[in-house]
Amino acid sequence: MSASEPRTVVIVEDHALTRAGLRTALEADGFRVVAEAGDGLAGFDAIVKERPSVAVIDIGLPGIDGIELTRRVRTAAPETRVAILTVHDLEEEVLAALSAGADAYSLKTSRPEQIVAAVRTAADGGAFFDPKIAHVVMRHLGAARRARVASPLSERETEILRMIADGKSNAEIASALYIGLGTVKGHIRDILEKLAAADRTQAAVVALRRGLI
Repeated sequence: MSASEPRTVVIVEDHALTRAGLRTALEADGFRVVAEAGDGLAGFDAIVKERPSVAVIDIGLPGIDGIELTRRVRTAAPETRVAILTVHDLEEEVLAALSAGADAYSLKTSRPEQIVAAVRTAADGGAFFDPKIAHVVMRHLGAARRARVASPLSERETEILRMIADGKSNAEIASALYIGLGTVKGHIRDILEKLAAADRTQAAVVALRRGLI
């Protein structure tokens, strides 16, 4: 696909009104919706046929649920990114989606522009977690995956990244570590560069997936 061509999306959602709203929001952002499906099995067929840039998948689907669909997509169409949508913020559900290979996770109750941002981030190769559940997800994922691996981060950078994963602001980190706010920002800049991350949240996700924190 050339840079001038719109990124493609398949929407798998069992509520017609929600599908229509997603289509409108995504097309307004420049995506091209190439197929829609109302259940998991039909969604799988559409994704394998269309090979979209991103599959937007609801967790609560009839047929096969969004978690199982994500697993199948990862095997059958690995080039397609997966953005999960759900009305729930259950930690077990979120972790199951991540384990299945989801690239983005957003709540349906979020603003439309935030849902579109999640899809856009996934399409760009990044990871996105709804801010309402991001710090919880990262904390639990880190506890589950705390593998000992070679890390490019210093001890101080690792400490700061763990605090980011716990949802602390730059000011809170500075206060807790008795260092200046500018020093915290400098460490974060170094962290982003070392992990090739676009922002704080993505840096924490990358570190957690690599077992660095």
